[in-house]
Amino acid sequence: MGNKKINYHLLIKIWFITMIILVFLMIMVGGLTRLTDSGLSITEWELFKGVLPPLSSETWNSYFNLYKEIPQFELIYPNMNIEEFKVIFYWEYFHRLLGRLIGLIFLLPLIFFSITKALDNKILVILYFIFFLICVQGLMGWYMVESGLVENTSVSHYRLSAHLLLAFVIISFLTWNYLNHVNYKNKNFFNLKNKMTKILFFLIMFQIILGAFVSGLDAGLIYQTWPKMNLSYFPDDINIHQSSLINLFNNQSFVQFLHRIFAYVITCYALLIGIKLLIEKKTKFLKNYLLVFFILFLQVFLGILTLISGLNLYLASFHQITSVILVITVLNLNYKLS
Repeated sequence: MGNKKINYHLLIKIWFITMIILVFLMIMVGGLTRLTDSGLSITEWELFKGVLPPLSSETWNSYFNLYKEIPQFELIYPNMNIEEFKVIFYWEYFHRLLGRLIGLIFLLPLIFFSITKALDNKILVILYFIFFLICVQGLMGWYMVESGLVENTSVSHYRLSAHLLLAFVIISFLTWNYLNHVNYKNKNFFNLKNKMTKILFFLIMFQIILGAFVSGLDAGLIYQTWPKMNLSYFPDDINIHQSSLINLFNNQSFVQFLHRIFAYVITCYALLIGIKLLIEKKTKFLKNYLLVFFILFLQVFLGILTLISGLNLYLASFHQITSVILVITVLNLNYKLS
């Protein structure tokens, strides 16, 4: 391999790392935007117009007046002043700005690597697909915001979960392709090897959807006890036999119950993977496995603390941050075992 190729390899490695960090930050800022009820502060799409923040009192008043027209202001924050509005505005503004940066920082190097033929065509197809997902993510973000502007005081939890899930799909694609790149391999995630770790990955992704349901429905504001939900393990305020599936997934109590149960299921399943590795004497992978299990344990622990603390902002944010780290470590374990 010549010097030119080695330089390209290093540039592509740095690019992948940069993108993973940026998407990681995007998920973190997005979570804080949701936790601070800031997502509806900018009520228009503004693909190009909103690159710069408001620079005059007139512009600030214009944004604030638009916010005053939506149900969230009228029903929840009718006494909010413009200084308080600026706080939630900047959360959403930086969330959108980071989204624009991610698109540019991904696309421009990708075009460069395409022209210089630094990457194989097969990999380029995957990378352009990732860029397509990034564009869809931006549209999904607006589709989500739109759901809270007319009749509701918050966004649809279904759209929120789709928006969050897509972010995790993007960071998963980036992580897997980064691992392929640094190891000079081209492993396919959807192979038939190590089904258990792949199932663990999909279980965690489903748990992320449930977590978004909990967040979108503000389901963490009820039953702030553990291990029981007040006096029982199953919420006593719903009749599961008289409720449709749609109604159940719109119910705060049921969604929180599912999120709890799935945490137990994932933990038990992860223990089975560790036992299987010991039985098959794959001890060289134990270090990677123990890292996964530690992050999983931390994730569950932070979830419990978040709940019983009355949804402490910092704990809730760390709970979401560890979910990103968990997905990355599970992908790394799966890669090692593939």
